[in-house]
Amino acid sequence: METCAIVGINWGDEGKGRMVDLIAEDYDIIVRYQGGNNAGHTIVNEYGKFALNLLPSGIFRREKMNILGNGTVIDIRHLCGEIEKLRNAGIHISPENLMISSRATIVMPYHVALDGLEEARLSDRPYGSTKRGIAPVYGDKYKKKGLMMGELFDRDYLIEHLRDVLEFKNLEITKIYNGEPFSLESMIEYLDTYGEILKPYIGETGYYLNRAACDGKKILYEAQLGVLRDIDFGIYPYTSSSSPLAAYAPIGSGTPGIPVTRVIGIVKAYSTCVGEGPFTCEWFGDEAEALRKAGGEYGAATGRPRRVGPIDLVATRYGTLMQGATEVAITKMDVLSYMEEIPICVGYELDGKVVRDFPFPSKLDRAKPVYITMPGWCCDISGIRSYAELPIEARNYVEFVEKEIECRISFVSVGAARDEIIYR
Repeated sequence: METCAIVGINWGDEGKGRMVDLIAEDYDIIVRYQGGNNAGHTIVNEYGKFALNLLPSGIFRREKMNILGNGTVIDIRHLCGEIEKLRNAGIHISPENLMISSRATIVMPYHVALDGLEEARLSDRPYGSTKRGIAPVYGDKYKKKGLMMGELFDRDYLIEHLRDVLEFKNLEITKIYNGEPFSLESMIEYLDTYGEILKPYIGETGYYLNRAACDGKKILYEAQLGVLRDIDFGIYPYTSSSSPLAAYAPIGSGTPGIPVTRVIGIVKAYSTCVGEGPFTCEWFGDEAEALRKAGGEYGAATGRPRRVGPIDLVATRYGTLMQGATEVAITKMDVLSYMEEIPICVGYELDGKVVRDFPFPSKLDRAKPVYITMPGWCCDISGIRSYAELPIEARNYVEFVEKEIECRISFVSVGAARDEIIYR
């Protein structure tokens, strides 16, 4: 049995999708095990360029099974639209290569409404929500007021369950936020419209994966976001509402008893962040805009400009540890080619001391980056496919990062396309 998790080491947006698209060739099943349509994976391959929000990044390989696990939260309208877009681009999607856990939780329109209402209430103190209902739906899941995909097959039960839940949700909307309530009829119509389209894909993913493992199939787990957005170990409360850790992959997929045997942590060659919260190495002004433009740093799901800065090795060491990474892929090395000197954050100055361990979230606003610089390579490296052919300055950069994070860098990405990768 071989299992692998491809996971984010930092704030998300590290380039996990392109690595899943690449590595999926060697695996039989690709599983998204947490999150919803609040973040995107950008894929560039022979079909074109795509931003996937919910579908696993292995969906472009027709012979692979792609699974949305029980740990995901599914906006059924959005998923139907995503499937349609890919089909229109010539991508084959059917129950033969896509399966949705019956235990995945449904994102309802009232979750989206509540997300927006809460961000509006926070006003100038926002958490940076994408306003796609993710925090409210995970909150309902743990308050035992969620609706699961499998309930679509038991309409009488679903309607009664929804009636009870909606009474509670409308109290929240009207009494706390002074918003407009949702009618039971409109929510039933919503579930009927999109639920019927997705019913053929819904199944018991836990049994399926256990049988596949017994048959020697290889499983690839795909995370959304990164360690610093993890609900337990991230920059709380500026996190997502789920766990993108490799350790959660078996649980969020439906197979708690299947261990993860390989963990590929994805690290961008510089730092990026979408959303609010402390970001110690953040650049501003012309310096930031030059890096943002060079890297095309705009959110795949939201289109929002990403916050950018030099690579943060304090955060990256922490993320590598939390993920239990067995190896690392460093992405977007080609973006740094315009820099004559490349800054690297090797520590934080915090309360008069220089620290290398990632601080508790409440201390991060007081942390200041400690930088060193390394010479840049100042040439286009996007066509290089051999590590030995990289400029010595680029190799020195990779090997310095590798030493600092104490984890081997096995892949060096020099572009967004599937083949723009160096195996090391």
